[in-house]
Amino acid sequence: MDSDRVLIAALLLIGIIVFSNLVMYAIARGAKHDSNRANWMKAMQDSIRQPFKKEDDSLSELRKRVEELKKR
Repeated sequence: MDSDRVLIAALLLIGIIVFSNLVMYAIARGAKHDSNRANWMKAMQDSIRQPFKKEDDSLSELRKRVEELKKR
C-alpha cells in the first residue's frame, strides 16, 4: 500500500515537471516570434544580468568627482 502511494506521488511529480517544461517551452517559442514580447524579455534579461548597474554608474560618477576634488 505504501509503495503504491510512493509510485503515485513519483508519477505526479514527473507529470508536473514535464507539464511545466512544456509550458515554459511554449512561452519561449511564443516570445521569440512576437517582437513586443521579445523586447520585454530582453529588458528583463538585462535587468537580471545587471541588477545594480544603475547604482554602479552613479557611484562611479561620484568616485570620479571625488578624485577630481582630491587633485585640486
